[in-house]
Amino acid sequence: MKTIETKSAPEAIGPYSQAIAANGFVYTSGQIPLNPETGAIEGNGIEQQAEQAIKNLGEILKAAGTDFSKVVKTTCFLKNIADFAAFNAVYEKYFVSKPARSCFEVAALPKNALVEIEAVAVLEN
Repeated sequence: MKTIETKSAPEAIGPYSQAIAANGFVYTSGQIPLNPETGAIEGNGIEQQAEQAIKNLGEILKAAGTDFSKVVKTTCFLKNIADFAAFNAVYEKYFVSKPARSCFEVAALPKNALVEIEAVAVLEN
């Protein structure tokens, strides 16, 4: 196992890694819309927060040596399932390979974020 770490994405806000690479895959921790420079939530609406969370996820994938096209599974957490369509409009711009996905409404997310996304991606070509 190898720990993946990048300054281009927010540091973990708890006792966990940004991602772990193992057996040809990278498993990311959930990414919320934190600005990596300020540590503050970026954006007030679901669209802006989804963009930042996905940007953070992309930086972690890049640090691991992979990208969105190699993602095989995502898990998405929404504070409000009514944001599903607006979230999908942002999500589909990045996950064009249409990986498997689960999406849930949750009671709360860290730092009162509206969205959190985690992914599993292939590392080999």
